[in-house]
Amino acid sequence: MNLEGKRVLVTGGSSGIGLALASALLAKGASVAISGRRPEVLVRAAETLSQSGHAVKTIAADVATPDGRTATLRQAIDALGGLDVLVNNAGGVRAGRLETTPEAELQAMIDVDLVAPIMLTREALPVLRTSADAMIVNVSSGIALIGAPFYATYAATKAGLARFGEALRRELKGEGIHVLTAYPGATDTPMMASNRAGPELGFSREPAMAVANAIVEGMEANAFEVIRGGDVRAQMIALNRDNPAAVDERFLGLKPALEDAVKDHAAL
Repeated sequence: MNLEGKRVLVTGGSSGIGLALASALLAKGASVAISGRRPEVLVRAAETLSQSGHAVKTIAADVATPDGRTATLRQAIDALGGLDVLVNNAGGVRAGRLETTPEAELQAMIDVDLVAPIMLTREALPVLRTSADAMIVNVSSGIALIGAPFYATYAATKAGLARFGEALRRELKGEGIHVLTAYPGATDTPMMASNRAGPELGFSREPAMAVANAIVEGMEANAFEVIRGGDVRAQMIALNRDNPAAVDERFLGLKPALEDAVKDHAAL
C-alpha cells in the first residue's frame, strides 16, 4: 500500500504504539485521526505531533461502547472525508491470577481488546469498501503467540483478535480490503508502566517508534503479519509449537518472580 494521501483512523492513538503509529503514518503523507477516551491526553498527543509539522484530527470517545464506536467512526469519516485504513490499536490489560482478578476487569479486557475491534471493523466495512485500496490493521500481542502465565484473559483476547484478522483477511480477499495483524512484544509505553518484569523474565522492551515503523513497513508491503522480538521470539514460537512442555517448564521456573513482577500490571 502506498500510504501517501491515505485516510487513517488509529484507535488508542493518544499514547504508546498508537501515537507512534500516527507519527509514522503522518510522515508517510497519510491523513490521520486518532481516538482515545481522555480529551486532555488527546490534546497533548496532537501538540506532540504538531511539533513535527503535522496536524492530526482527534476524537474523544470510548470504542469499548457501542455509542463510542459509532461516534469514533462518524467523526473520523467527517474529519478525513472518508476512510482507507482502520487501525484497531486501542487496548487494555490486567495481569494476575485468573481466580483473583475481578470479573469487571476481565470483562473490560474482553470489551476493549476483542469486542471493540470486531464491532468497529464491522461498522467500518461499508466505508472501507468505497476506497480503491483499503486496509485493516489489528494490533495484537506477542502473548497471542506464546501464552504467558498471569495473562490468561489478555492472551485469549489477543489470540482471538489475531484469528479474527486471519479469517477476515480470507473473507475479504479479492474485494479491495487487506488485513494485517501486528504482534508487538514488550514495548516501552504507558501501558507497561506498572509492569516490573524485565528481560530476565521475557520482557525485553523496545521503543514504541520501532514497533510503529515495523508496522508501517508491513502496511507498505501488504504483509499478512508483523511479529516483533527478533530471533529470540521466533525460536520461542517454534519451541512452543514443537515442544510446548519445554515452554511450560521454562515458565514454571519463572513463575514466582514473574507473578510478583506483574501483579500490579494494570492499564484499563
